[in-house]
Amino acid sequence: MTDHQPDPDRAVYGISVAAELAGTGVQNLRAYEARGLLLPARSEGGTRRYSANDLVTVRRIGDLLAAGLNLAGIAMVLPLQDENARLRAERDDDR
Repeated sequence: MTDHQPDPDRAVYGISVAAELAGTGVQNLRAYEARGLLLPARSEGGTRRYSANDLVTVRRIGDLLAAGLNLAGIAMVLPLQDENARLRAERDDDR
């Protein structure tokens, strides 16, 4: 028997479910998308679909908002955090 883990990039959650799972409001998800902080997949009909990784990003945004950053600051911080994590992983692989 194999242990199947869902693909964290697979967009399966509608906007209301994603908002509930992430502990935020639907309008916040729309605002994050409008600012380019979140890029949900779209169904053929244009419905937003969120992945588990999208929900992680929403939680990161919430943490940064709670720390006092605004959305413009978060737009700068998220890529820097991602680059930092990539560089750390690269360094750890070289060890």
